[in-house]
Amino acid sequence: MTVRTLLNGVEVSDYPDLPEEARRGKVLRVTEVGEEVLHAPCRTITEFGTTELRTLIDDMFATMAIAEGVGLAANQVGVDLRLFVYDLTEDGVRHVGHVLNPACTIDREEGNVEGEEGCLSVPGPGAGLFRANRASVTGVDVEGNPVEFSGEGYLARMLQHETDHLDGQLYIDLISKRERKRVISEMLDFRPEVLARRAELSEALEKEPATYPDTPPLEK
Repeated sequence: MTVRTLLNGVEVSDYPDLPEEARRGKVLRVTEVGEEVLHAPCRTITEFGTTELRTLIDDMFATMAIAEGVGLAANQVGVDLRLFVYDLTEDGVRHVGHVLNPACTIDREEGNVEGEEGCLSVPGPGAGLFRANRASVTGVDVEGNPVEFSGEGYLARMLQHETDHLDGQLYIDLISKRERKRVISEMLDFRPEVLARRAELSEALEKEPATYPDTPPLEK
């Protein structure tokens, strides 16, 4: 099946399976639930086109690739800036790109839909969560050029999930206390296998694996 690719909402041709950003970037440690940077709003970016921003985006793409994620927020690699990267495919369309200073708007008329949601910062388990079926995002790219696109289903869920991250909120903050406790408990069981997989994929891409502590931080 032929897959169309939309880069920040604009169709492109001949896009590589592994983004060039991921090829250039190094693998960073994914922050985990309980770390302060995940639980506070991120700072608005005011300077664009810098080497530091370009390097961060490259590193985030590389980290997302080896963690097998579809989206990654900057605070998930320990940087409190309003930025996320994404790469997901649904219904024959690949959505890939990055957004700085994103603002997410949901379409309430389209209603909500329940789906399984997980998070690279809560390695392993997931939980059912209702999200708006349609969402839009506005922001800018690394050069400060406007970015605006919308989507339904999986794409809409990702947009809501990642912008929540930048506001200091994880998906487990939106589920019941009982479900949250279950997810955290299962995370402790799944975590060694997940981290081993990340190290394996890092080496497959000839990158240095990130180093993680033996135990995750205390859950907040």
